Amino acid sequence: MKIKKSLAISDTGFVFDPSTGDSYTLNPTALEIIQLLKKDHSPEQISEIITQKYDVDESAFERYFYDFIGMLKQMQLVAPDEE
Repeated sequence: MKIKKSLAISDTGFVFDPSTGDSYTLNPTALEIIQLLKKDHSPEQISEIITQKYDVDESAFERYFYDFIGMLKQMQLVAPDEE
């Protein structure tokens, strides 16, 4: 999965999609996940990184991660060829 290259993402978690004019605010964990996705990390790699860094078990993280990915797709923030 690839995040759209046209998105402007600030270090504070502000996201702007110039193709739609929509903007979003990410919490620090969501921002970290987006940054890992932009670096082409796999879901498994992201799960390992996040579960080691934060107090969350793998199954709970996986559930929240795929909910988050679903929201990104719904908001059309992923590259069209990767949906």
